[in-house]
Amino acid sequence: MVTNCENPFKISAVAILLAILFLPRYGYPQSEVSAGSAGVIEIPAEVLEDKIRGGLLGQIIGNLNGLPHENKYYDNPGNVEQYTPALPDGARTDDDTDIEWVYVVAMQRGNTILLSPAEITRLWKEHINDNIWCSNLYVRRLMDIGIDPPLTGSSAINPWAHFNISGQFVCECFGLIAPAMPRTAGRIGLNYTHVSIDGEPAQTTQLFTAMIAAAFTTSDIDRILDAGLSSIDANSELMAIITDVRLWHKQYPNDWRTTRRLIKEKYAIYDSRMRNQNGYETCTAGTIAALLYGRGDFADTLRYAFNFGWDADNNAATAGAIVGVLKGRRWMRDQDWQIKDLYRNTTRPKMPTNETITGFGNRLVDLAGRVIAENGGEKITRDGKIIYRIRVQQPANIEPVTNAGDNLDKLRTQLRPQIITGLSGVALPAEQSRAAYLAICLGLADSLSKERPDQWAKAIASLNARQDLLTFLFYESPGTVADRIRAAALTAGITKPPVPKS
Repeated sequence: MVTNCENPFKISAVAILLAILFLPRYGYPQSEVSAGSAGVIEIPAEVLEDKIRGGLLGQIIGNLNGLPHENKYYDNPGNVEQYTPALPDGARTDDDTDIEWVYVVAMQRGNTILLSPAEITRLWKEHINDNIWCSNLYVRRLMDIGIDPPLTGSSAINPWAHFNISGQFVCECFGLIAPAMPRTAGRIGLNYTHVSIDGEPAQTTQLFTAMIAAAFTTSDIDRILDAGLSSIDANSELMAIITDVRLWHKQYPNDWRTTRRLIKEKYAIYDSRMRNQNGYETCTAGTIAALLYGRGDFADTLRYAFNFGWDADNNAATAGAIVGVLKGRRWMRDQDWQIKDLYRNTTRPKMPTNETITGFGNRLVDLAGRVIAENGGEKITRDGKIIYRIRVQQPANIEPVTNAGDNLDKLRTQLRPQIITGLSGVALPAEQSRAAYLAICLGLADSLSKERPDQWAKAIASLNARQDLLTFLFYESPGTVADRIRAAALTAGITKPPVPKS
């Protein structure tokens, strides 16, 4: 549960300073947002809820309208010149929205904001088995051998976790339920994105949830971006990426193609095409560039997101969520776009089959009310109007980038007793597989194989039977971490699986 026990309405020097500094910096539109007590803003319920619904619809449109462009533009950008947002057949589930949907439904049903690791694993095993890729698919394979979040998203354990874009496309809803509360948005987002990512991608979670939270209180894209920058570690590689994109946009304000070329030359630097287009570097740069060149225009922002390419539906979904908050659902409805109010469940078994976009939005509104209350705000009625009083937060980094070597040392110390238990004679095959896999990843295989040769042989045999995990590791996972785990696995006695049939 996200809580803050301080009295939000207590007048203090710090709170007054917060109000003085925060309100001018983020330029709240005073027709919609007003200052209440020190450190508190007031937003009419109809405005706040409309922005939440607009952010969700923007995310869904960006995702589904972006799918035809997903990974289509790699060496060269796209050439979409005309674009009208539309969902004439309604929306459908896709991993850029439906993983969040699974969480959101569970959060609402359980009346809790931060689901536990055990509950997250249960949700995945029940609902999230297919139509997932890259780091999320690896997560699912790890869960099958008993590895739970957030370990499933550790860069020492999951070879995708240190670069994958799940930190971006599984975060938007958590910004929507924490309006004007960027630090809370980041904490909620990280609880769910750490299922599949670590390191720099965790900074992208904080970046984009903060930007979405800030979009409730200003329509200035640069100020929204400033809020995002304040939410990431000063030593994060994202700082250089965003600084570059802003500089190139300033130098070439009417030449987005040059900016796109410069992004590719500097950040698409890996041998693996999958690593480049699925990495946080190009996708963060493309998303930020789309927002800057889109200048707050919803359709143009998405069009640029398509054209910048790489994982275009991811980038368009995130940019669409931000601009969707700015515009709101009512404005989008007034554009006469063909939007059918339907969210068809085509991918997540045992989840609702009669969901609508409005119903999904209702869930977010309900959760936002809870987050506001748990962080010192409230919902009141004044002069017959319902108003949200929100205790504002200055954006700040809540989770710095950690050293991979330090993390590895901590995990060795933390997990060695569990690994030894998993090697015991009474351990089940899944426990043995888990023990062998963790020992391989953490550099403990050599010592344990010598200390417990018979138990180690059984554990390796159990892990060798996990062909789905090993095939994904050996043939579909790019990057240096995957190389390290593959080499350690072969040394430890793992048999390389046969090449999968195409």
